[in-house]
Amino acid sequence: MATILPDSESKNEAHSYISHFFKENKLGTLLNQSNIRKEDGFSPMFLLQFIFSLVLHGKNLYRILDSDRIQDAPKKDTVHRFLNNPKYNWRKFLVLLSKNVIVSKLLSLVSSDRERVLIFDDSLYSRARSKSVELLARVHDHTTGQFVKGFRMLTLGWSDGNTFIPLAFSLLSSKKSQNRLQGINSNIDKRTVGYKRRQEALQKSTEAMFDLLDEINPIQLCARTLLFDSWFGFPKVIKRVVSDYPLHVICMLKSMHRVYYTYEGEKYTLNQLYKKVRKKRGRAKILASVIVSIGLDDNGKDVQARIVFVRDRNRSKQWLALLSTNLDLPEEEVVRLYGKRWDIIQTFGLYPLSKPL
Repeated sequence: MATILPDSESKNEAHSYISHFFKENKLGTLLNQSNIRKEDGFSPMFLLQFIFSLVLHGKNLYRILDSDRIQDAPKKDTVHRFLNNPKYNWRKFLVLLSKNVIVSKLLSLVSSDRERVLIFDDSLYSRARSKSVELLARVHDHTTGQFVKGFRMLTLGWSDGNTFIPLAFSLLSSKKSQNRLQGINSNIDKRTVGYKRRQEALQKSTEAMFDLLDEINPIQLCARTLLFDSWFGFPKVIKRVVSDYPLHVICMLKSMHRVYYTYEGEKYTLNQLYKKVRKKRGRAKILASVIVSIGLDDNGKDVQARIVFVRDRNRSKQWLALLSTNLDLPEEEVVRLYGKRWDIIQTFGLYPLSKPL
C-alpha cells in the first residue's frame, strides 16, 4: 500500500491500524456486495486503502498525485474512474459498513433502554466557483434566503446520543429545469445505479428521503424514532413514515397557512392552535401540549400526534412547536429526544454551536 507518512515507524503503525479496520469490518466483502469489483489495474481494496490513508492524514488527493512523492501510487485518472464508476453502488457500501460498525461495536456499549434514533437533515453543498459540474443548479440557501450554485445534501444518520454515524446521503440538484445549470451526462448507461442516482437528484428532498429510508433496516439498528426539522414536517410526510416504516416521528413544525391540525373536531393552523390551547403559567420552558389528528393514512387509519409548544430560548416571547407521533412519550422526553438531532448539525458544522432548545 502506498503511504504518505514521513518515517517508517509511523508508516507501519498507520498501515497496521488501517489494515486492522479493513480486515475486522470485512471491507473486501462489502465492496463485492456493492458491485465494486476489479476490472483492470489496481484492486478496489488497494485504491480504497490509499484514499482512506489520505483522508486520515488530511492530505489533498490531487495535490499528492501531482507531486509524484509517493512510490507505487495510482494515477489520477485511475482514482477518478474508481470514484465515478456508475456501476459501483457506493451508497450500499456506506450503509453496509455503517450498519456493521453500529451492530458489532456500538449497540453493546450502551443500555438497551437508551433511545437510538435516525436523523434526517437537508443542508447546502455549495459549489460557487464551479461551472460545468454535472447537474449543478441554483439551490435555495435556507440560512440566507438566497439562491447559490451547488446542491442540496440530504443526509440520513444514526445516533445514540453520544455517537453519530452517517448511513446514507443524496446530492440533490433542482426539480425545476430552469434552475439547473448543467444536465445529465448523456453517456451514462441508464441501467446503472449511477443513472438512478442522477434521476434521484431531480426529486424533491421530501421524495428522496424515502429512497434513503428504503436502504436501511431500522429494526436491525435498534432505532424506533426518526428526527427531522420543519423542512420535512408536513402531515403527508409524517403519515407515510409512520405507516410504511416501523418508526415514530419527532420533528419541528413551522406555521403554514394551508396546513391544518384537527383538535376537538375543528381544524386549526399551528398559530391558531397555539392561541386555542391553554398555556402553563410562569416561565415554564414547555408552554403547552395537545394531542391532534394529522389526517388519515393510506389505510384509512387516523394518525394522531402530540404537539408540544416550547419557549424559544433565543426569543423569550416566541415559541417553537415539536410534533411526536409517539403519544406515550412525556413532553420533556419529546424535547430531549429532538435534541439528539443536534448531533448531525455539529457533525457537518451547519450552524453555530448553540443548541436550538
